[in-house]
Amino acid sequence: MSTPITYLQFLALFVVPPVLALAVTTSRPLAGRGRVAGVGVGVLAAIALGYTTPWDNYLIARGVWWYGDGAVERRLWYAPVCEYLFVLLQSLLTGLWVARLSSPDDDRTPVQGSVAGAAAWVVVALSGVALLGVDGGYYLGAILAWAAPVLALQVAYGGRYLWRCRRRCAVAVLVPTLYLATVDRVAIAAGVWKLSPAQTTGLTVLGLPVEEGLFFLLTNLLLVQGLVLYFRVSDDWRRTGVVRWR
Repeated sequence: MSTPITYLQFLALFVVPPVLALAVTTSRPLAGRGRVAGVGVGVLAAIALGYTTPWDNYLIARGVWWYGDGAVERRLWYAPVCEYLFVLLQSLLTGLWVARLSSPDDDRTPVQGSVAGAAAWVVVALSGVALLGVDGGYYLGAILAWAAPVLALQVAYGGRYLWRCRRRCAVAVLVPTLYLATVDRVAIAAGVWKLSPAQTTGLTVLGLPVEEGLFFLLTNLLLVQGLVLYFRVSDDWRRTGVVRWR
């Protein structure tokens, strides 16, 4: 039996509309930063796609998750084309949301990293590697081992600055995470994709597998921290005349 909605219909119903809403309702183009911010969002989306693609395809090939009958049509490598589109749309959604919350920063203190924070993320990455060999822990471990090293690099570069603007970062992360986790629950219930019971913990929160919630939390954290740090650097560029915003 085919699924009630296809992957493409899921994106059209639940992911494209908030992206368009953010795009047309932001009062100032990308928080007043214009094309510099646009370049940042675009580059971040491209990096996200490039970093996610091998990981995504490997997990699909391994059978960590699969798609319902009739949910997908065309594939590129092991993943359906809509999977790549989802990565780009999430990047745009979160990027536009961060831009909406941000304003040009007059904080002139140097951006400083946090060795302790970076070390903590390294420990998380190693914990993820260890979980790969635990029954039911493969997907959870794969998420941690994949995301934590990049988070460690971000914190090593600008952890102290990120901590100074932690409230803004928290809002920037949590809102798209809660929304995407909610619609992901809808997609799972509709059978658009299904997780392997043998490679997941079986733990859920309000019906959502914890692995899926963690995935959106960490990917949005990657996007938010990357863009916040980029905005901070671009503000320095603006003050020194390296680039123009318009």
